[in-house]
Amino acid sequence: MVKGYILIRLIPGLETEALNQIRTVPGVVDLTLVFGGWDAVVHAEAKTLPALTRLVVAQIRGIQGVQATETLVAAEL
Repeated sequence: MVKGYILIRLIPGLETEALNQIRTVPGVVDLTLVFGGWDAVVHAEAKTLPALTRLVVAQIRGIQGVQATETLVAAEL
């Protein structure tokens, strides 16, 4: 299982609908609103790295109201 943390910047005025849609994306485990340079952090899981990539690129970035994302892939030492 590949775990990722997706930092999301939202477009003002479209936050509520975008957040509701993000919560319904398969693989999204948790969504937390934050203050600072980003508006939300999503914890997501996928079977493979390419599957996590598709989750971010094809699903989350395609939601109206999502302005930008940055994905942090969890690592094990």
